Amino acid sequence: MSFAHKLRVLVWGEAAATAAERKLVQKIDFFVLSDVSPPTPSPEARNLTKSDIVGQVPHALALNYVAPRLYLPSMTVIWAGLTMCSAAVKNYPAMMALRFLLGAIEASTFAGTHYIIGSWYTPQEVGKRAGLFAASGQAGTMFAGLMMTAMYKSMDGLAGMPGWRWVFIIDGIITLPIAVFGFFYFPDLPATTQAPYLSAEERLLAVSRLPPKKTHQKVDLALLKRVLFSWTAWVFVILWFFGGLVESLSTYTCMLLWMKTAGYSVVQNNTYPLVIQAVSIVSILGVSIALDASQKRLPWGLLTCGIQLITGIILLNWSHIGDGARFAAYWIAGTAYAMQPITFTWANIVLARDGDNLARSIVLYSMNGASATASTFWGVELYPATDAATGFFKGNVALVAVSIFTAFWFCLCWVEDRRTLRKFAVEGGLVGSDTEETGASRMGDNAGKDTVIVGEEANEDGDMVANSKGGL
Repeated sequence: MSFAHKLRVLVWGEAAATAAERKLVQKIDFFVLSDVSPPTPSPEARNLTKSDIVGQVPHALALNYVAPRLYLPSMTVIWAGLTMCSAAVKNYPAMMALRFLLGAIEASTFAGTHYIIGSWYTPQEVGKRAGLFAASGQAGTMFAGLMMTAMYKSMDGLAGMPGWRWVFIIDGIITLPIAVFGFFYFPDLPATTQAPYLSAEERLLAVSRLPPKKTHQKVDLALLKRVLFSWTAWVFVILWFFGGLVESLSTYTCMLLWMKTAGYSVVQNNTYPLVIQAVSIVSILGVSIALDASQKRLPWGLLTCGIQLITGIILLNWSHIGDGARFAAYWIAGTAYAMQPITFTWANIVLARDGDNLARSIVLYSMNGASATASTFWGVELYPATDAATGFFKGNVALVAVSIFTAFWFCLCWVEDRRTLRKFAVEGGLVGSDTEETGASRMGDNAGKDTVIVGEEANEDGDMVANSKGGL
């Protein structure tokens, strides 16, 4: 085996068992991953309106009743239109109204993308794809700031408008092509896709390599019970409530706030924080590769929490360390963004085991809603700008505590992972294996065998009843 092959396996995983599956995965990668644009609300917008919190579950339900190729691009078009309208804002009430609408629309994207990724990929594939999505968000943050600064300077006064108005207009315009691409080429879900670039055989293969899904699901009391009384759901909602807070030092731009009080130049203020995004991208991609290669989530979750714990302890000694150590701590804190692929990969894998797509989408959106809820008070209370000069003592104490608690909660997730695997393996609801304990067995090992699950139907209790056809 050549070094190049070993490197490819390490970075992108083992190739699919058959040429047909390899071709299918390549198509999914191009048409799904190229259309996952992440317009996400900033903490400031959340604190102002909280609209992205109330929008989470409605989006989860809509995504199961409206074709994703129509719903997600439509949200992107609306978001682009509202962003361009921001250029015309003339007073505070109008700004707040637009902020509210933007937050409600933005709520569709983050959890919705993770839902789509979890719908198309096997447990051996989902980690890197979730990581690419998270890394693209950080890269967008890095380059958008530079681009917006350049536009502001170069277009200020053009057509009699200040530069900040042009920033909103251009931001909306450059988003629209992504939506147009989605309308024409986004593949929906494996069981419902009519994408012209997927053959009939590829559509069957896309379904057969994943666990069977329940169909004809309804929004009723039974759904409410399945979500509210599910320990699995609460385990992951609570995980991301606290897991999102582990990212606090970077989320609330603590380093930039301190630099402004310390008298650093405008150029330094604009460039030094970019290292945080660079660190976050490297850590996200590195952890994502490790997730799929090892098929373990717990070690990487504990490692990420441990790094944040060390960062918090360093910053608690603010008066005893110099600026070099402070910069290093803030930069290292960027590794916290690796929490995103760890958490949502794990949740997607475990929640997919019972084939309940509707419940899975609600839980994923609820996870994001829980994190958004925490952000509405966490930054204001623990990371106020007035504490920047003294190193955010309260915030660092909270970071230490949250890192320890989240590490403990990761252990509970591991227990729940093993419990659900045993449960659904006994009930025959799993295809292959995907647990921490069993490693890299493929959940899609049934692809190409004698039975392909297609056209599932559900009885009155929602149980999966699959029709069978000959192997591909």
